[in-house]
Amino acid sequence: MDAAEINKITGTVIQAAMKVHTFLGPGLLEHVYKACLAHELRKCGLRVEVEVPLPVIYDGLTFDFAYRLDMVVQDSVVLELKAVEAILDIHKAQLLSYLRLSKRAVGLLINFNRVHLRDGIHRVVNGFPEKAFASSASSAS
Repeated sequence: MDAAEINKITGTVIQAAMKVHTFLGPGLLEHVYKACLAHELRKCGLRVEVEVPLPVIYDGLTFDFAYRLDMVVQDSVVLELKAVEAILDIHKAQLLSYLRLSKRAVGLLINFNRVHLRDGIHRVVNGFPEKAFASSASSAS
């Protein structure tokens, strides 16, 4: 998938997340935002997988129980959703690890526990120049 397609997907995700946040506001649990966002993205015609198993392969061993991705959109963009007071560096590192393990290029870290959602959106890129995946719809990083 090329950068333009990725940017279109992330733009649609951000618009859908803002719609969900505008309706629900901050202060709810993560699983509520996850269900509503998945619904909005499917209404947009996007293929959405929720709670996607992410095995860890180490030294020839596969650990299937390791992790679950909150969402994968169009089999290309990983979404890590939070409802926390603040995004920490460890949250960004977590998403980058998920991107590396899943061999995907772009992820969005979205913290719904913000008064203005735009302040809670962070774009993470795995092994590609950020400029190649830059989008005016996702200027937060």
